[in-house]
Amino acid sequence: MNRIAQRFLVRCFQPEETIALFLRRENPHSIAQRVVRLETALEPRYQAWLYYENTTGANVYVAANPICSGSRKRTKKNIASVRHLYLDIDTDGDARLAALRASDLVPPPTSILSTSLGKYQVLWRVEGFNFERQEQMLKLLAIAFGGDPACTDCNRVLRIPGFLNQKYDPAHRVTVEYPDDSVWSSDDFRLEDAATDATVHALTSHGRKPPRKHSNSESDWAWVSSQLRQGKDATKLTRELAARRSDKPNPLYYAQRTVDVASAHLWLLEGIRTDDIITMLECRRRFDIPNALCSARAREIAATAERMIARRKTA
Repeated sequence: MNRIAQRFLVRCFQPEETIALFLRRENPHSIAQRVVRLETALEPRYQAWLYYENTTGANVYVAANPICSGSRKRTKKNIASVRHLYLDIDTDGDARLAALRASDLVPPPTSILSTSLGKYQVLWRVEGFNFERQEQMLKLLAIAFGGDPACTDCNRVLRIPGFLNQKYDPAHRVTVEYPDDSVWSSDDFRLEDAATDATVHALTSHGRKPPRKHSNSESDWAWVSSQLRQGKDATKLTRELAARRSDKPNPLYYAQRTVDVASAHLWLLEGIRTDDIITMLECRRRFDIPNALCSARAREIAATAERMIARRKTA
């Protein structure tokens, strides 16, 4: 009986929920999917079948989110709710995982799976996310910590610890650690830049409260915004901010986001169309960021700036 797999599934899902198990063989190529209730997947006979399939060459996965009761497919429309945020780290795994652990932008993960040497899947158990917000946050995670940009779908599958990763010879047993038992909300993730929320607060106070000491992020925002209004080159400004904020876990990422969000914010106030802003952000970072991420990142930053302005108007 695979108790490691059972414990993982119990931590990930609620009693009586429906989950999707996915089996994939590489040689010869074949796939199989089973949509079952959690209790069925935990039964010794079912675990024995998964064990047999795995030891004879099948990779075993589970959908990261529960499936609607009565559904037989793992399509996006059949996902019942958002249960996890997740990040696939396939390159420079140990260094990127260390940066993630040290970062103040995200809370401690709920689970960290070692899927092979130097490769990880990181999970956060969450609540209160809709599918749009989840996809946006998954893209931000990939940008911030160098994850796989393709892993941003709500019907994404994850490896199950305790089983073998059969992509390698010899096969690698997937292991897991559980850094934290908490269930996190959207407010626990500060990936839209620590400057964003602080700056919105500062912009919307309207002087009705006594002046307070500005945080470092607020000061950075004010300085960057001022420099941009004076026509400072964004590339030089990014380098200067990264050098000033070497205390950050990832100074260059912090600087790029601060400069780009501030630019988008300024452009929107000047009346520039969102589509044009996205194009300008793409052109600015096309040599700094992989092509697969550049477009998604530009759209996300433009949306962040739009929300900042909307929140200011509401306040």
